Amino acid sequence: MTARMLAGGKLVVASHNPGKMREIAELLAPFGFEVVSAGDLGLEEPEETGTSFAANAELKAVAAAQATALPALADDSGLEVAALDGAPGIYSARWAGAGRDFGAAMERVRKEMAATGTPDTTARFVCALSVAWPDGHVETVEGDVKGHLVFPPRGANGFGYDPIFVADGYKQTFGEMDPAAKHAISHRADAFRKLTARVLRA
Repeated sequence: MTARMLAGGKLVVASHNPGKMREIAELLAPFGFEVVSAGDLGLEEPEETGTSFAANAELKAVAAAQATALPALADDSGLEVAALDGAPGIYSARWAGAGRDFGAAMERVRKEMAATGTPDTTARFVCALSVAWPDGHVETVEGDVKGHLVFPPRGANGFGYDPIFVADGYKQTFGEMDPAAKHAISHRADAFRKLTARVLRA
């Protein structure tokens, strides 16, 4: 089935996370959309009941599109740690608690990895991007970036688990990298390239 193309105009980004919103807005900048966040519109965050990144991205996009009668883009992303059998995965944000304390979340990752006794530090970031239209049509893609974890956390750039993640082929953590350098290789950029090919180009 042919993918539906996303025309210009107003686009709701279904996120209340300022860091994530900033990255997505920068990725969308070349396409001329009028971007507005779900947080700015006062939309409630739907409960993430999906069992995968794609399912959670889709439910957030659909909720925002139906609430605003506008196309909506949603992201669901997280960190998968090999030594923890893929955790925290879709629960990455929830590991940070209601206060979004990612310092505590990164420390939990460190402790749980240490408890396994394995030297394996490999991990990957995963990002699912979903665009939903008010009529219920949805297009979803998924991207990732592989790497390994380092402790203690390094760098104040980015957000979330960025200060402990080093992408394959690099020495700096995402928290230490210039934002433009991170955007070029991140899981979100990988997913966005796939989304661009599917719905943003004629």
